Amino acid sequence: DLCEARVIPFQFRQLMQNLISNSLKFSNPNLPPHIIMKSKIATGEELWESCQPESQEKLIGKKKYCHIHFTDNGIGFEPEYKERIFEVFQRLHSFEEYAGTGIGLAICRRIIENHGGIITATGKLNEGAQFEIYIPT
Repeated sequence: DLCEARVIPFQFRQLMQNLISNSLKFSNPNLPPHIIMKSKIATGEELWESCQPESQEKLIGKKKYCHIHFTDNGIGFEPEYKERIFEVFQRLHSFEEYAGTGIGLAICRRIIENHGGIITATGKLNEGAQFEIYIPT
């Protein structure tokens, strides 16, 4: 089941465009791109077990959230960069390797924060990236 949350449509569209375009831009040249997006409604308590520690502190127990799980099979990133990728003008690769400004994921974080939510990332080099998004319903 897809979850429902009140969002600002043009911002949510921008969020999805940024995540999908990043997945395609940073796809593994040896594999066809594969993106999975799932969503569910869950309370903060239900999400605590499966979320990263930094999210556990911010999720409110009885509050309901639209949890969006977004994953790809791209080139991924080293786990130590999981916060840096959300900073403005931060790039993990040279412009010659991958064109771009380094603001796409920073915009994603601002959009989610503007909706009172949380976004986190995990990745493994050459194995893809995973984003967890929690938006209050």
